[in-house]
Amino acid sequence: MKKLFVLIFFAAFALFGCQQKDDSKPQFQPPVGQAGQGPQGSGPVGSGPLQGFDKVKMLQEVAAKDPKNINAWIELGNILMDSRRFAEAVEPYQKALAMDPKNVDVRVDMGTCLRESGKPDMAIKEYKKALEYNPNHMNANKNMAVVLTYDLKDGKQGLKYFEKALALAPNAPDAGTIKAEIDKIKAATK
Repeated sequence: MKKLFVLIFFAAFALFGCQQKDDSKPQFQPPVGQAGQGPQGSGPVGSGPLQGFDKVKMLQEVAAKDPKNINAWIELGNILMDSRRFAEAVEPYQKALAMDPKNVDVRVDMGTCLRESGKPDMAIKEYKKALEYNPNHMNANKNMAVVLTYDLKDGKQGLKYFEKALALAPNAPDAGTIKAEIDKIKAATK
């Protein structure tokens, strides 16, 4: 009986414990001429995926050696943001935006980092710029609504952006939450 339990445990672990996360953010691409030395390469950084500090350090080194490598700056910002190192993520995003100011996803991520760093006014500026380039960017609209409503206490303005976000993605996984926020704001402003 004990052997059966151990066998089932290891089978379940092998089946469910080894699944990899599907990350929709753009992945770092090694600079031209350095194939095999990227995050999963066999170069001086070792083999297999890099994690945490090692990947941050490696991307900082790549960006320092090739400051025009926009993918390295974006990926560095993404890793820092995902690690909740928001204030540190702003600079790599700024460097990426200096090369591609119309990159709305990076601009929205930088706005989020600014908000989480206690700078909601600067976050609003970034969301506004993002919406100038793409007025139908759902996350820019939603994030703008959150900052206006909860950080700047302007529910009336926030409501417009929540409604736009819901109209853009009525079947999004968080559509119910957005609808509840809209109802809450409407009830509070009556």
